[in-house]
Amino acid sequence: MAVIEDTQLRGTLTAIDEINDAGGINGRPIEPVLYDPASEALAFGRYAKRLMVEDGITTIFGCYTSSSRKAVLPVVERLNGLLWYPTLYEGFEFSPNVIYTGAAPNQNSVDLCRFLMERYGKRFYFVGSNYVYPRESNRIMRELVRHNGGEVVGERYLDLRAKRSDFLPVVRDIKNAMPDVIFSTVVGDSTIHLYQTYADLHLDPKCMPIASLTTTEAEIRAMGFDVGEGHITAASYFQGIGSERNLNFVKRYKKRYGDDQDTNMCLEAAYFQVHIFAKALKRANSMDTEILRPSILGSEIEAPQGKVSVNPLCGHTDLWTRIGRANRLGEFDLVYESPAPVSADPYLIGYGRSIAFG
Repeated sequence: MAVIEDTQLRGTLTAIDEINDAGGINGRPIEPVLYDPASEALAFGRYAKRLMVEDGITTIFGCYTSSSRKAVLPVVERLNGLLWYPTLYEGFEFSPNVIYTGAAPNQNSVDLCRFLMERYGKRFYFVGSNYVYPRESNRIMRELVRHNGGEVVGERYLDLRAKRSDFLPVVRDIKNAMPDVIFSTVVGDSTIHLYQTYADLHLDPKCMPIASLTTTEAEIRAMGFDVGEGHITAASYFQGIGSERNLNFVKRYKKRYGDDQDTNMCLEAAYFQVHIFAKALKRANSMDTEILRPSILGSEIEAPQGKVSVNPLCGHTDLWTRIGRANRLGEFDLVYESPAPVSADPYLIGYGRSIAFG
């Protein structure tokens, strides 16, 4: 997971440096304590316990995969800590000990499915990494597809540490099935292998794109801009957003890490959630979860993606919905953008049982 988790860490540290450069919080600097679980879900749980029990930490920023989040969840609930989780996820979860700043399914999957069915067709092939997030995200996408007259013509899962050669039979099966679109919930290095194998077999994204919720500018850079070109991602944030706030954010980030280093949705969420934390802590002036959390709920901030707010009803964040198509420069050209932030609805309550498009 290093291809994306490293950028989340950079987003977190960038925000901390900005806050400290501005004088800290009520005159005190933020001092990060860092551990690297090396993509092992169980290690996330062990380090969370170490942070809270041995280091006296009550607020934790981190986790990319849902497996790692679920390993940390019982620790922060038992010890009453607070986890800030900056990754899009499968929804259908609530914890008073988590602030969710990545997209829930109603903020990406719903509009992505609608876009794909309108532009490409109704025959979907699912391919994902073999853990909780891909399987649950595919369950939701399957309902969206079927309740709107589509069909799933194939579904395959591969190990998180799958090699490039493991993807060859999968992509051959995709080529034989000839779906209208491939919905990928493959993550980490496996994302690179999937897209490169797709290119090796000369499939055409103009006719049958890979559409994803997880493929960011970081993965596109790793696989090669030519390999990623034409494929589609739904995200709350893309580096190419043209607002002055985002342009300044990208400029500051590149100045620190290099002109060839791109921002992405997970990095951006990891960045703005620290600033929300800082504003709430300034008001609460306490790291006690019972005092700090009420100060967080309802908080608003002008993030690089636009105005976002922590929804007080569910602890998730109201975010923008965007769909982008990767170009030859490794960025995404917007093909859809919501007119305003989309209220978080992690249980899809507002969509009814059928989740049919209106």
